[in-house]
Amino acid sequence: MGRIVVTEFMSLDGVIEDPGGAEDFKHGGWSFEFNRGDEGDKFKLDETISSEALLLGRKTYEGFAAAWPSREGEFADKFNTMPKYVVSTTLEDPEWANSTVLKGDVVEEVTKLRQEQDGDIVVHGSAQLVQTLVEHDLVDELRLMVFPVVLGSGKRLFGETSDKKALRLVDSKVVGDGVSILTYGPAGKEAKESGSN
Repeated sequence: MGRIVVTEFMSLDGVIEDPGGAEDFKHGGWSFEFNRGDEGDKFKLDETISSEALLLGRKTYEGFAAAWPSREGEFADKFNTMPKYVVSTTLEDPEWANSTVLKGDVVEEVTKLRQEQDGDIVVHGSAQLVQTLVEHDLVDELRLMVFPVVLGSGKRLFGETSDKKALRLVDSKVVGDGVSILTYGPAGKEAKESGSN
């Protein structure tokens, strides 16, 4: 069985829009204004190498599909060869190698994918998809690389949910120019049991 792992570059005020500068957002490229250091780079490379598949929303998928096939190196090789699943009602014929379009109900499709795919199924960006996954308790791990900046506007990671969603901090570290890497898991049964000892 697979695990849904959400990984995001995020500002202090929760913005995840256009950290790389390819989307015509007024603050686009904001993550490049900070050095995440060797440890931060290693975290992202290790995360990618240990991924078994990508799960993306259509906009993020299209941005990745435009950028990654022409790149080289360990990171690009992994992205370009691993299975990719894109949630979309409009995308018909994805050209990026090993891509599959998930057209049905998102919750059903992701639940089925989780049962069929082993290892980490990693979601980058994809704000609307992530909000749906959080709402339906389908996120097994949330990895936030939080950059020390307040952007004031832009797409935020978390939207409204029907109820509160408790998480537990699994790991935290600060890398480079004060970039925090926070890893959360659901505050499930085992977390509650260990807290009551």
